[in-house]
Amino acid sequence: MRTEKQLLNRRNFLRNTATIATGLTGLSMLPLGGWAAGIPVSNVENDINIIGPKAGYSPQIGTLVSMMDWMRFVVLLSVNKMQTTDLDYLHDAKSNTIGAMLLHLAATERFYQIHTFEGKKWGDWSEDDKKRWAIASELGEPAREAIKGHDLNYYLDTLKEVRQHTLDEFKKRDDKWLMTVDKDWPWGPTNNYCKWFHVCEHESNHNGQIKWIAGRLPGAKPHEG
Repeated sequence: MRTEKQLLNRRNFLRNTATIATGLTGLSMLPLGGWAAGIPVSNVENDINIIGPKAGYSPQIGTLVSMMDWMRFVVLLSVNKMQTTDLDYLHDAKSNTIGAMLLHLAATERFYQIHTFEGKKWGDWSEDDKKRWAIASELGEPAREAIKGHDLNYYLDTLKEVRQHTLDEFKKRDDKWLMTVDKDWPWGPTNNYCKWFHVCEHESNHNGQIKWIAGRLPGAKPHEG
């Protein structure tokens, strides 16, 4: 769970890079109304490498889902066949384990579900959600103490459970919802698309950490990680 200071730091970073990004792209916004007619939708059975609209979702939500699916696929490749000892491996006293980071991904997604689907302010979680997700969200010493002893299926099942709820809720919404702007978000005006893209890029960030740790597991080959 990010603190107000962390969110404000991110806002400052985005402000500093906005001009550069604008100069590089020089492109107009994707049209909200122009997606509906004639947009190809992926119906390929194995479409993990196809980024774009997906059957069952509005066009831009489907595109977001395709990116989230691809990123999750990459994360799961990084932990494939890991044993409990691998998932619990602590590189040093201040590190996070791979298992804790996997649960952290699920916790982050769960909190964005509550915020964007239920319309609750960030941090306004139920006691049940706090009990289940707060430690994984915060990581650090509490996570090092509490998150261990689980096999890979435990983490995969948790990630799958949370992701399925996300997909079910996305199917109930449209591109207008995705583009809805929250003017009070600590980063500055931010739409639901950006919030959920952050969930995706957040997985990319931790996947790098997971691969780094995997390359330092006892017995790991030099090229791993």
